[in-house]
Amino acid sequence: MTIAIYQSCVAALKKAEGIPLLLLRLYLAPVMAQAGWNKAMAFESTSAWFGSSDWGLGLPFPDIMASLAIAAEAGGGIFLLLGLLTRLVSIPLIVTMLVAIFSVHAENGWLAIADPTSWLADGTLYLDEQVLATPEKLEAARSLLQHHGHYDWLTDSGKFVILNNGIEFAATYLIMLLVLFFYGGGQFVSADYWLSKRN
Repeated sequence: MTIAIYQSCVAALKKAEGIPLLLLRLYLAPVMAQAGWNKAMAFESTSAWFGSSDWGLGLPFPDIMASLAIAAEAGGGIFLLLGLLTRLVSIPLIVTMLVAIFSVHAENGWLAIADPTSWLADGTLYLDEQVLATPEKLEAARSLLQHHGHYDWLTDSGKFVILNNGIEFAATYLIMLLVLFFYGGGQFVSADYWLSKRN
């Protein structure tokens, strides 16, 4: 009896299995589109950053690489929103995330926001001296702002943090994109699903 109830619940859930995929797409679409838009609006500096081996990524053909990244992110965001060519669109976005992880964020460890109390920085799993130095820096910033700025106004929307720029966000996006690559846009909630029904 209990097994039968469980199996009927699983069967009912299968009818809604497109919902988590829709939520992944709705989460990723604006993130990717905004990243592409930002690069497009500052194309010259983006291209310079892609090409510079001194302070950037040191990639060959920086104009082409920047254009490809913009197309992947801005176009990919729109396609993800619609659930159109979801698996195909996920591929260049996965590549973009891998480049971001290994070329930009890896040297900063895991954490995106510096949190010295995290076991991901305090030596329990990984010792991150840069993150462990943040309390002193934040205290110095607070002291300066309390004496010379409008501290209450500056902090009424939230507390100050220090960006660590680790792989946390890019790795999260990568995992989400891998799910979409393997499972697609989802039944009932994607253009892919309805186009497949026409064939």
